[in-house]
Amino acid sequence: MTKNLKDSFSAAGAGRRPGAAAPSGPGTSRAPGGPGPATSAAGGSGASSPGAGGTRSPATGPSGTGTGTGTGDAPPAPAALAAKVRTLSPSMTRSMQRVAEAVAGDPAGCAALTVTGLAELTGTSEATVVRTARLLGYPGYRDLRLALAGLAAQQQSGRAPAVTADIAVDDPIADVVAKLAHDEQQTLADTAAGLDTVQLGAAVTALATARRIDIYGVGASGLVAQDLAQKLLRIGLVAHAHSDPHLAVTNAVQLRSGDAAVAISHSGSTGDIVEPLRVAFDHGATTVAITGRPDGPVSQYADHVLTTSTARETDLRPAAMSSRTGQLLVVDCLFIGVMQLTYDAAAPALAASYEALAHRHSPRTR
Repeated sequence: MTKNLKDSFSAAGAGRRPGAAAPSGPGTSRAPGGPGPATSAAGGSGASSPGAGGTRSPATGPSGTGTGTGTGDAPPAPAALAAKVRTLSPSMTRSMQRVAEAVAGDPAGCAALTVTGLAELTGTSEATVVRTARLLGYPGYRDLRLALAGLAAQQQSGRAPAVTADIAVDDPIADVVAKLAHDEQQTLADTAAGLDTVQLGAAVTALATARRIDIYGVGASGLVAQDLAQKLLRIGLVAHAHSDPHLAVTNAVQLRSGDAAVAISHSGSTGDIVEPLRVAFDHGATTVAITGRPDGPVSQYADHVLTTSTARETDLRPAAMSSRTGQLLVVDCLFIGVMQLTYDAAAPALAASYEALAHRHSPRTR
């Protein structure tokens, strides 16, 4: 680690130090006894302690998921539109999917249509078109048309078309490498484009100031959970990954205000992940969900939701492969953000861990 990391932190405008107020935004806190997210900033790590008369109430729908569609957020950039469609399409109704697929497939053509024209083209209603625009992060259809025009201009500038062919059983290994590399790059690009940096910043502050961090994940997501825990441990934080659902819950009941819990679930509905996060949420810990389904059950118990790309699943490329790529990007962003906020303590801790392990990477002398 060099001093450049600390300097770049200040230059990036993320100049919060541990204990500073977390940024407010959709889904950044939950109010005790309320039906959804609180509108006031929680401060510190963004946690709100259980009230005397009960615990915090989970969000009741996608409104509290922190997907960046709130009225206070800037509309997504044109380049992020296609990524938004891929990420949110699985949670849309079929009629809304038709609208989303149309605008992503032919941005130039749709940009020339009125709301009535797009409704007729997709066999839906004007209300469905407007709802789709808002779900994608635009205040109204006019804003979506402007983004479509911008996206069309970018595509006409000579950008190479995307490779969409699936991997076939008889593909040469060179084609497999090329297709996988493209898919991985697309997953990373989509995740980066759709990641809510306000939510990310609040989650970073929560982890950097936490007394203890529990991380839940099973299967492929469990490997990502272990990766995050290992990174945080090496910079001196108390972090543990739990893939056993029983141990996850028994550890979650020990969490309190000032602690943090991270749930990693691509589907957002894995019971073994939702349950410990709910317990951590109820006990006052600041909770973070990393998921490809921001409207899933796991988000109901998350103070901060970080959305990963939802890539196409094929026979030779299961969802666990593509979801892992996006999850690892988010985990790396969290780690670097925490490293920046805790640099004075984290850098010596990381150096000490390197020194302690150095002899294991050197040839043994006889």
